[in-house]
Amino acid sequence: MRILVTGGAGFIGSHMADRLLKEGHDVVIVDNESTGRRSNVPAGAKYIRADVTHLDQLEPVFAGGLDAVFHIAGQVSLIRSYSDPTLDLHTNVEGTINVLRLCLRSRVPRLLYASSMTVYGHTAVLPTLEDTVCCPVSYYGITKYAAERYVHATAERVDVDFDFRVTSFRMYNVYGSRQALDNPYQGVLGIFIGNLLRGEALTIYGDGHQSRDFIYIDDITDAWVSALTNPATYGGVFNLGSGQRLAIRQLADHVLSAFGRGYGNDTVVYAPGRSGEQRHVEADITRARKVLGWEPKVPFGKGLAETVRWARSTSSMHAA
Repeated sequence: MRILVTGGAGFIGSHMADRLLKEGHDVVIVDNESTGRRSNVPAGAKYIRADVTHLDQLEPVFAGGLDAVFHIAGQVSLIRSYSDPTLDLHTNVEGTINVLRLCLRSRVPRLLYASSMTVYGHTAVLPTLEDTVCCPVSYYGITKYAAERYVHATAERVDVDFDFRVTSFRMYNVYGSRQALDNPYQGVLGIFIGNLLRGEALTIYGDGHQSRDFIYIDDITDAWVSALTNPATYGGVFNLGSGQRLAIRQLADHVLSAFGRGYGNDTVVYAPGRSGEQRHVEADITRARKVLGWEPKVPFGKGLAETVRWARSTSSMHAA
């Protein structure tokens, strides 16, 4: 199949492109390099530097014909969504609408969308099922949910004269190689690893008892690729997490211990909590298990060790 991966120079998108190439697909990548890096683009993929918020930049990409779109491009920082809500809205909502318009115009039969756990907001339901009421509490969560609804409402339009099949994945805390180590706005695990590589203390916002659900990147690509041609996923929304919670305080312990460091006043500092942060997060992954036959395979300890190994090797390369 000829598959477009938007955001394919980023952390999740580049792993997705790698996996699709391994499966024998023809991969086209679009990225504006705001957080993605050209060095992440796998050999064998066709690369076009373009921005999803500019319809004219995307049009030539669709002109060659596509069998599927993996729409992963997005503004992914909760903090940035507050400091620049218009950018967040443009990228996550308008960017998605542009992709949808071109899918309809070019009659692309399949779209998979990168949604987020943030759509649930402060839910009391843990683990959280996909049919839990969505009430996002951060600007970022609002734009991800709005875009998800645009995706599914478009597929349900009665005036579309071809089968447009969509699937959304509400992804939890994805981690692994190529995640940003120098971006203070995204991915707490990457931030912590970057802190330790630079000899900085870890900063925990709030009391450290808030929890997250960490899922390794290889498990994420497994789910997406298995859904691509599976009719049971058409029109579906799926949680992708490990189904287990880890408190941020525990996460700090794990990362410190991976670096042979201990928990103390010189290694961890506390700061006030931040707006829009969910208190507890834990995915119910029953639906993905049932429909996709999917199971997270990488335990957190193993995934963390792999990520730290990769991070150390990149940091030594940069140092050299």
